[in-house]
Amino acid sequence: MLIDQIYELLSQEISQAEFDRYIKQLQYDEEGSRSDMALFYAPNPLIARWVKTRYGAKLAHLFEIKTGIKPQIMIEIKSAVSQKRAHTAIETAQKPTAKSTILNPSYTFDSFVVGSSNQFAYTAALRVAEKPGEQYNPLFIYGGAGLGKTHLLHAIGNFNLARGKQVIFTSLEQFMNQFTHHLRNHTMDRFRDKFRNCDILLLDDIQFLSRKEETQKELFHTFNELHGAGKQIVMTSDQHPKKIAGLEERLRSRFEWGLIADIQPPELETKIAIIKKKCELNGIQLDNDIVNYIAAHMGNNIREIEGIIIQLNAFANMMNQTITLDFAKNVIKNQLKERSENITIDDIVKVVSKELNVKPSEIKSKNRARKIVEARRIVIYLARTLTPNSMPSLAQYFGMKDHTAVSHAMKKINEMLDKDETFKAKIEELQHKISAQSLD
Repeated sequence: MLIDQIYELLSQEISQAEFDRYIKQLQYDEEGSRSDMALFYAPNPLIARWVKTRYGAKLAHLFEIKTGIKPQIMIEIKSAVSQKRAHTAIETAQKPTAKSTILNPSYTFDSFVVGSSNQFAYTAALRVAEKPGEQYNPLFIYGGAGLGKTHLLHAIGNFNLARGKQVIFTSLEQFMNQFTHHLRNHTMDRFRDKFRNCDILLLDDIQFLSRKEETQKELFHTFNELHGAGKQIVMTSDQHPKKIAGLEERLRSRFEWGLIADIQPPELETKIAIIKKKCELNGIQLDNDIVNYIAAHMGNNIREIEGIIIQLNAFANMMNQTITLDFAKNVIKNQLKERSENITIDDIVKVVSKELNVKPSEIKSKNRARKIVEARRIVIYLARTLTPNSMPSLAQYFGMKDHTAVSHAMKKINEMLDKDETFKAKIEELQHKISAQSLD
């Protein structure tokens, strides 16, 4: 049985405890699944979210190894109502006239937290959702991993599914796998019928088109068919179309026909708001100091942050313990350790010099100007906080006589942190930016 083979492979990649605690709780719906969608039932929302976040990508990859097609992993809550609803959705999707793809219902415009870093992309996506095919066609959204690009794609899809539109959502990888499958089996008419007869085509991770000549050719013609018929096309990528290597010029020009919107890493305030929203949606309560700690230390990847929130809640439930700041620090210490091991003093100097408008060479010099002395002290404090460097090694890096100068700098920064909340917020924001940079 296929699922037994998948589980056998998965059990070799994760611990037995994790497999028993989470994977064994799942029920695979063989009848309800398709080649491009694997349907599971979980006993409760906690396990459903945890498995989807932690193991979803791995499960999809293992299915691809066995079948040649990478499916979307769907996990429903095991109940008579949800099973009936899920089977109804599957039956509808299997009808020849149905062109809509199952979307994540929690990814809506209402659940998307808007800040200055994503305001433009959000507004463009909402306009497209409200008037598909009329303006901004295509819409191309680009930005780093976990910043909300896929959320906006699903939001556009969900908005229009509710209006009776025919929507196709697919990752570029799934598009390529299906293209290869139908090409090999001489069923390209079915492939084209699916992708060229919808109201809205949503393509995620378009950067994987790089140097895929046959797929690019097929997408070019699909694009022309849809665009010519006034149908909406929305794409996401981790980079601007001009920077996607190995992309045919004619296709690149198509991507640039409409509107290009970028999403930047969220500023600290937006990130805090996102974490609070994720807690609300997941039914998890975290004090402000815990939210602020996660925001300052866990980088910009919102999917990763949501995974941490679910992990905190899962561990607290299992251990029958309240989530305190110390508890949160202890649970996520391994992730923070990995992050710290990737951060260098030069990384810190680069970020601090940019944010405080001083030159890196000035920070490392013996210049005693007040602004530069403060920047140097901040670098020393952050290096001691975020890296394993000792005081003597920092003294050597800055050309100081011995570690006492480093100790003095640490004392000054700690005094300012105790009495100045604005300064404390600035230090936390710098920590956040340095951590985010270490993941690039």
